[in-house]
Amino acid sequence: MLALLIFAVTLTLVIWQPRGLGIGWSAMAGAIVALALGVVNWGDVAIVWDIVWDATFTFVALIIISLILDEAGFFAWAALHIARWGKGSGRLLFPLIIILGAAISAFFANDGAALLLTPIVLAILTRLEFSEKSALAFIIATGFVADSTSLPLVISNLVNIVSANFFDVSFSRYAQVMVPVDIVSLLATLLVLWLYFRRDIPQSYALNRLEKPGHAIRDHQVFYAAFPIIAILLVALFVTAHWDIPISLVMGLAALILIAIAGRWFTRKQKAVISLPHVLKNAPWQIVLFSLGMYLVVYGLGQAWLTSWASGILAMLGTQGNVVATIGTGFAAAVLASIMNNMPATLIGALAIDQVHVPQLTQQLMVYANVIGNDLGPKFTPIGSLATLLWLHVLAGKGHKISWGHYMKVGAVITTPVLFVTLLALAVWLPMISAP
Repeated sequence: MLALLIFAVTLTLVIWQPRGLGIGWSAMAGAIVALALGVVNWGDVAIVWDIVWDATFTFVALIIISLILDEAGFFAWAALHIARWGKGSGRLLFPLIIILGAAISAFFANDGAALLLTPIVLAILTRLEFSEKSALAFIIATGFVADSTSLPLVISNLVNIVSANFFDVSFSRYAQVMVPVDIVSLLATLLVLWLYFRRDIPQSYALNRLEKPGHAIRDHQVFYAAFPIIAILLVALFVTAHWDIPISLVMGLAALILIAIAGRWFTRKQKAVISLPHVLKNAPWQIVLFSLGMYLVVYGLGQAWLTSWASGILAMLGTQGNVVATIGTGFAAAVLASIMNNMPATLIGALAIDQVHVPQLTQQLMVYANVIGNDLGPKFTPIGSLATLLWLHVLAGKGHKISWGHYMKVGAVITTPVLFVTLLALAVWLPMISAP
């Protein structure tokens, strides 16, 4: 009960963030209390840090890359191209925006897709003078696809990184399993969002209201360097998957190269267009404190009772066949994520799966189902992920306030079928590529 109370208070602080504490110091406050009261000890600090450090610094590097590219106009340029490809048809623009969100989520993580693309899409919708109802359809679609298609690569979601590191899944093996599953998730997302919002999508829009994509580019050197850097980065991640090289090292090197180009380190006579101090100041440094603090609190809760309780449920599911084990694990993870946030839920799920004695294939299915549940499950409630809370905050700042009740109503209707179809795709695909 003490561990549960500490967790509940910590999660409240993380959501509320009193006196500007931020998510990091709020989570660390809970961890300090857990240490002081003996819920966790200093040995647990080392264990938790070993689990989260690579994922944490990978995420920070990825967001720095995303922020620099955003300042250079990269995402605005892409969004304007997509708007022009729509050729004035709202019914074509809607799926194109969803596909753009999926692409950004795959390479720049779900947080990057939700937080960087949303303001750009809002600006385009305002320029096109879409009605409030029509704009809301595009806004929710952008936020939803950021999570529902954050499956394909290890770097697509912090959940993926933590899970891959915990179970020693290589970058290439993860992609082999999850890229086809993510394609199914994307198709399901397109279908469900279209069915839900089809009456709100405008028939047409005026192309002449859009500026030329080239006008959105603010730093041409960073913009043109982005394409080879992203290509080389992906190749490097696949190549280094065969060696014991941390993903954060590869991502950190890519971020450093982009920082050097943006700061004109190689051509000091030229003045930098992008303010690097501004970018670095806005990087999510508090995620380092949050990862250690929140995971420590959850680790204590897991040791107290939650991990053994979760492993008991998974053990029962494991006896019902691979399809039931996969879908059951995914939905259990989704429910837990929607209640306690997906990052703590990921750790509990991983610890529980590690304790379950089931056939190897069943355990692998559970590992990936836990990822899917924690990637998509947060869409059931606003507290499911910090990215969703920040996304809602950004929207409110732009004059688009979505109530928690409305969000949960839409989230339940949209998330349930997409989650089911995606888990079913995993249950079919993984046995096929794992067969001897």
